[in-house]
Amino acid sequence: MAMGGIPSGGGGRRRSRAPMAEINVTPMVDVMLVLLIIFMVTAPLLMSGVPVNLPDSRAKALEQPKKPVQISIDAKGGTYVDDQPVDDAALAAKLDQIAVRSPPGDPTQIFLRADRAVDYGKVMRVMGELNNAGLNKVSLVSVAEQGGG
Repeated sequence: MAMGGIPSGGGGRRRSRAPMAEINVTPMVDVMLVLLIIFMVTAPLLMSGVPVNLPDSRAKALEQPKKPVQISIDAKGGTYVDDQPVDDAALAAKLDQIAVRSPPGDPTQIFLRADRAVDYGKVMRVMGELNNAGLNKVSLVSVAEQGGG
């Protein structure tokens, strides 16, 4: 034994713990995977509106500063204005109301969504009613074409 009652040699020394320089990312990865699964499940449920089988297009998406009015025509020929069913007789009056609410010089943007199974004449009648109401800022909605060519 060395002086002072402290054992000599390296066997009896207490080691001080060095701070761990590694970050355990496993809990963070677990949380992120759970959030990813939640978003993947809920994202299709957030799609609101009338179910419409839109045609394919190569056009790019438009950027919109304001929320447009959506007019949808489903596969059975039913017309909807912002998810509310409107019969053909009341469509002109509904479009006139929308045109009156539109600020002067800045017409309301209209998104026209029509199922690919709908008769072309029905789409043209709705576009004619839009024109009669003075709503000329109309965009035809389609889905992006799959594939690349």
